[in-house]
Amino acid sequence: MPGRLDDLDLDLNGDKLREECGVFGIMGNTDAAAITVLGLHSLQHRGQEAAGIVTFDGANNQFHSERRPGLVGDNFSSEKMINRLPGSAAIGHVRYSTTGETVNRNIQPLFAELSAGGIAVAHNGNLTNARVVRKDLVSRGAIFQSTTDTEVIIHLMAVSRGTRVVDRLIDALKQVEGAYGLVVLTHKKLIGARDPLGIRPLVLGKMGDAYIFCSETCALDIIGAEFIREVEPGEIVVVTGDEIQSMKPFPQQPPRPCIFEFIYFARPDSIVRGKSVYEVRKNLGAELAKESPAEVDVVIPVPDSGTPAAIGYAEQAGVPFELGIIRNHYVGRSFIEPTQKLRDMRVKLKHNVNRSVVKGKRIILVDDSIVRGTTSKKIVKMMRDAGATEVHMRIASPPITHPDYYGIDTPNQDELMAAKHSLEKMARKLDVDSLAFISVDGLYRAMGEEQRNDVVPQFTDHCFTGDYPTRLLDQEEDTAQDHQLSLLAEIA
Repeated sequence: MPGRLDDLDLDLNGDKLREECGVFGIMGNTDAAAITVLGLHSLQHRGQEAAGIVTFDGANNQFHSERRPGLVGDNFSSEKMINRLPGSAAIGHVRYSTTGETVNRNIQPLFAELSAGGIAVAHNGNLTNARVVRKDLVSRGAIFQSTTDTEVIIHLMAVSRGTRVVDRLIDALKQVEGAYGLVVLTHKKLIGARDPLGIRPLVLGKMGDAYIFCSETCALDIIGAEFIREVEPGEIVVVTGDEIQSMKPFPQQPPRPCIFEFIYFARPDSIVRGKSVYEVRKNLGAELAKESPAEVDVVIPVPDSGTPAAIGYAEQAGVPFELGIIRNHYVGRSFIEPTQKLRDMRVKLKHNVNRSVVKGKRIILVDDSIVRGTTSKKIVKMMRDAGATEVHMRIASPPITHPDYYGIDTPNQDELMAAKHSLEKMARKLDVDSLAFISVDGLYRAMGEEQRNDVVPQFTDHCFTGDYPTRLLDQEEDTAQDHQLSLLAEIA
């Protein structure tokens, strides 16, 4: 979106990473569409730009697809909409675009008719060689209908010589690199697939006789389903009726799940790798208090994602926890004011100071991360304007110094505050009395590990370390092209 609306979004969300996407799939329940709607509701935090559902109606041997921009509740809550999605099998998707612009043709699940029949695909993650593969497919005559990396998988399946759908899927996935949690729907099967490193999450559940795939366990909780287990890294699980089959067609590697699921992305009530996300975030705050104490009167979270860490910090430090910032959850995206004075008030639409908690106090603000630093700076100013005598800031993640290429929308490296500035300079720019981030080893201790294994890290933590777990072919191609253009410019 052009103009000031982009600026507004930057002001309100500049210190937050954008969620990737969420997926949900079910087979074996006549209320498949309605259950998928509920599942997507609980995954709404993973993507708010668009939502879609594809069902298969065995009685009429027909697929049905509804895809809409906006929130799940705004588009899929009516009985009329549910009636347009008959069938006992469904997959759904909530989206925030990381690859491909925000247009209706990019809303998932994507659907195509292959020689073996109809297929729908919903994808959480990002392929790091999608553009390279896409160019090759186009050179061989492929015609793309979207600009998403997900469609690359469908085209690779279409040209595969495999006889079964699952064989074609395996063939396609062996040609892509990066991160994915996939749910795939055919007229007979529901398939869940996870990338070989397990970067993006995917779990398996059951509700009566129906099997379910989803991005997080909170989607199982909302429908009263049983959590069975996580889909393992590199595993493909195929559901056919009431039968389930597991296969592992890729060479085994040490798993590298994304550590940001624990820091920020997953809902606090989800369980990831057997750990409560809420408890891990409290542990992050406690480790942060051990590493970076300060003489203060009160601990204040930057809501909502900083709240569990702030609770852990306060408990460990023995300092009162208070809600010094009140968040407005009902901020829309259409507030555009014509004057600079009113535009400067935009941050107060989302965050406002609880003055009785702040005035005359030495405070610590606890947040989960700093990206650009724009919102943090405004919040610190609000604290000082409200009468705080000292403002300290503690961040429950290490400094973000590298962009992500696996489904998280991070800015370019030169926009990342910690990539450009020292800790002391960041503190001056934010106007805080002190600033500290949790260390990388402190992060791992909060996860129950003694420290980071530098030979084979237990998680992918590339945003902090630059240690990317896969090749970045698209990025390498961009760098090579930029280098070539620079050489041509010098010659000219």
